Amino acid sequence: MLVIGNVTTGSPMHPTRLTPDEQYSHFSMHCLLAAPLLIGCPMDQLDAFTLNLLTNTEVIEVNQDPLGKSASLIKLENNYQIWKKPLEDGSFAVGIFNANPLGNIPHEYFRWGDEQALNISLDLKDLQINGPVSVRDLWRQEDLGPWEGKKSLRIPHHGVYLFKITPLNTK
Repeated sequence: MLVIGNVTTGSPMHPTRLTPDEQYSHFSMHCLLAAPLLIGCPMDQLDAFTLNLLTNTEVIEVNQDPLGKSASLIKLENNYQIWKKPLEDGSFAVGIFNANPLGNIPHEYFRWGDEQALNISLDLKDLQINGPVSVRDLWRQEDLGPWEGKKSLRIPHHGVYLFKITPLNTK
């Protein structure tokens, strides 16, 4: 169940305790894993952010891809994860998650406002993709153009980049 929008766990209805970045990550992971998109918030109480999250057709297409395959974890390193899902058209959905934990003891579980973004260098070799690719940012719905080699990314605390990566024909 997606824990976005207004939710309840037996208590009165309240906004989710997930940050916006955590909600992007939560929805992205459901889509990469081809999990059912069940929401736990009342449709008549959707705020603009939640409605935008739930109606991004490019992200939903990842979840509903006809190939029906789930993503696989291909890299887990230095508090980030890379997940890759093959798509029917020969491209891949790739999620890069800042999985930096909040802490190991109860006092550290709370957000104190000092959470840090994570800088990583994404290498296409990590994605097991050779040659140049075309990259589209699915949350921002914008083409990032052709990529080769490595790219520097800054991922917000518990945030995500969700890309559609298409190998370019190099004939």
